[in-house]
Amino acid sequence: MQIRNLASSTPRACEPATTWGTLCLATPWRQLAFGEGSRSREIDAAWTPDTKGVLREVRKQLDRYCAGQLRTFTIRLAFNGTPFQNAVWQQLTRIPYGETISYLDLVNRIQNPKAVRAVGMANGANPIAIIIPCHRVIGANGSLTGFGGGIPTKRALLELEKGQRLLL
Repeated sequence: MQIRNLASSTPRACEPATTWGTLCLATPWRQLAFGEGSRSREIDAAWTPDTKGVLREVRKQLDRYCAGQLRTFTIRLAFNGTPFQNAVWQQLTRIPYGETISYLDLVNRIQNPKAVRAVGMANGANPIAIIIPCHRVIGANGSLTGFGGGIPTKRALLELEKGQRLLL
């Protein structure tokens, strides 16, 4: 997945519904942000609906993902976090579809063995959930922990990726 600025500099927003919740898509200041549930309320009311512009491809890829037809997103992204968050989010994009890693594995990937808590915080701050697959990070004992969309949603995403269910 390439990480770079999108062409549009106009803030946009739309909220396509899925069978498991409402998603919020936005392109503020040349970057893609994505959230679920309550994060959608953070969008400025002045932003205009854009289902035919930059967000059309995002929606199409999310629909294909939820239908079990897409394993790798090809959306160009721009991260807007701290250097540490950006490093964590970059590593998240390298977790293959259908696989999981532990927070400790993620810490080792960024070569910062004392940063388990900080990695968890960066995971929680991920503004592009699903596309940046923070749901693929689990507890060291295999338990499902921490996901902004809730544990049932995390479970559903992991089941989708293992071919056990569809979300559309």
